[in-house]
Amino acid sequence: MRVDLFDFDLPEHLIALRPARPRDSARLLHVRPDGVFEDNIVGDAPALFRSGDLLVFNDTRVIPARLSGVRVRAESSVAVEATLIARVSPSTWQALAKPGKRLREGDRIRFGSLDDRACLMGALDATIAHKGDSGEIVLAFDLAGAELDAQIAAAGAMPLPPYIAAKRTPDEDDERDYQTVYAARDGAVAAPTAGLHFTPELLARFDHAGVERVQVTLHVGAGTFLPVKADDTSAHVMHSEWREIPPGSAAAINRAKAEGRRVIAIGTTALRSLESAADEGGNVRSEAGATDIFITPGYSFRVVDGLWTNFHLPRSTLFMLVSAFAGLERTQAAYAHAIAQGYRFYSYGDASLWWRS
Repeated sequence: MRVDLFDFDLPEHLIALRPARPRDSARLLHVRPDGVFEDNIVGDAPALFRSGDLLVFNDTRVIPARLSGVRVRAESSVAVEATLIARVSPSTWQALAKPGKRLREGDRIRFGSLDDRACLMGALDATIAHKGDSGEIVLAFDLAGAELDAQIAAAGAMPLPPYIAAKRTPDEDDERDYQTVYAARDGAVAAPTAGLHFTPELLARFDHAGVERVQVTLHVGAGTFLPVKADDTSAHVMHSEWREIPPGSAAAINRAKAEGRRVIAIGTTALRSLESAADEGGNVRSEAGATDIFITPGYSFRVVDGLWTNFHLPRSTLFMLVSAFAGLERTQAAYAHAIAQGYRFYSYGDASLWWRS
């Protein structure tokens, strides 16, 4: 399909730079199957679900993937900022770095504060093992596994989306705001933002209403922010992300489907996890591994009946996924309604609830 079909004009003032407080005070656009748009508040969401519905959450946890350091050469040094985007091995990460033009393979980078004795002793030193044509680099750290993870946690900062980081400096509030309350498994470099609206109290109300919930894991990568640059969706190469569906979650999802109950993905990452692990009959396998599933209009959904998600970038793979799920015309109309009503967009923005077309 032509990518320009997924373009739209978004006023800049609707791009959220801070989340709603409290989280569940964000707005929720309910896009009903009959095409009617209902303007709600996230805190009122349990009334939109049935007893027996099954919510599927992505329990990934965002790591402090933004690292500051110094490139060390005999003749000179230069300040470097690197954002980890994908783990390659226990000791190596793919990263985006700036100033990229001043880096080359074999360079040594020392991350952390210069007065941090651990860093001066090489606790978070890395070598640029590879530099790609698009500016990405591969960092080979001197540490590996849990020891490396601990040092990244100590030296790193929350990797806010680039459109937020360009507008303001990340602060302590973001350490809390850019993490779901149910985050459990370290590995994401971007938040599964649909889940940012939930609070422990709201989850308890879903439980009280008889709505079940399970977890899957998909470690969200930085590719989630990238618009599609190709003219046709068939020419786009989808980024790959690691995901896992635990045995208990797969069993609960398959049981719900067999009993005719609805399965609702909380976020596009949960949806992609399930659809990538389903067979032709809609049975979800318990498995772990990478997925690069790219969902566009025409895709035949096998598992998910409902989708809770934020409002997404024009020309993005996420907007294409919603269009595939609910129908392009309905999605375009809902987004036009959201813009006219002043809904807030992107990671810290408002929510929407859709049902399969």
